[in-house]
Amino acid sequence: MINVYDFDVANGETKRMNCPECGGYKTFTVTNNMGSLVWNCYKVSCRVSGGTRVHLSVDDIRAGFKGAKEFAMNTFELPPYVIRHKDNLYMNRWCDRWGLDVDELGLLYDVKESRVVFPVMHEGRMVDATGRSLSGQRLPKWKRYGNSGLPYTFGCGKVAIVVEDCVSAAVVGYGSFVGVALLGTSLQDAHKGYLAQFSTAVIALDPDALPKTLHMAKELRGHVNDVRVLRLKDDLKYRNPTDMENLNGIITN
Repeated sequence: MINVYDFDVANGETKRMNCPECGGYKTFTVTNNMGSLVWNCYKVSCRVSGGTRVHLSVDDIRAGFKGAKEFAMNTFELPPYVIRHKDNLYMNRWCDRWGLDVDELGLLYDVKESRVVFPVMHEGRMVDATGRSLSGQRLPKWKRYGNSGLPYTFGCGKVAIVVEDCVSAAVVGYGSFVGVALLGTSLQDAHKGYLAQFSTAVIALDPDALPKTLHMAKELRGHVNDVRVLRLKDDLKYRNPTDMENLNGIITN
């Protein structure tokens, strides 16, 4: 069996993708079974069907993962109820609260669920999006519209500032910084792949996530040469003066 550490598959987790053997659309599964991977294709005509010991290399299965992500990005389309609606009162009020520019960020509006939608861009095109509910009763608060797994980013700098949410990424995406929102506190393969292009990354998760911040910095050091930790007094989206001063000074230290 293939060692699980070649892939980002948690114990007991199953990932579904296009079959690297027959090309079947999402008929192939890989499962982490107590530290080893077992795999199977559910397409009747595929020779992998019904078995877990097949002659597929690590590269074959890795290509299957890559193909599944590329398929998700290449075929992404926003639902028709997510539109450009910069005159929406609720969206504008929410953006004004956080000091966000609707046009600069290219924000959209989910008419059906009343969400402000942040586009996830890759190589100049939208490959995913994530929406924040404008209603306190709408769950989940944040919603993904695609399956790319890529972080939300904003800015054109050379230093990645790793944060939890889109608002914080937009706040710090200025000058030499690129705000990178993980949409949580977990570091996925897609995040590592994106961050590997930077020579410096600053982990700046919310103050209540310090243990995860330190763990993430250790994990990311295998992908980015210079990884630093910024200890915050408040979430970066609140623009605490001390936090912003420390952020601007961290690269010169």
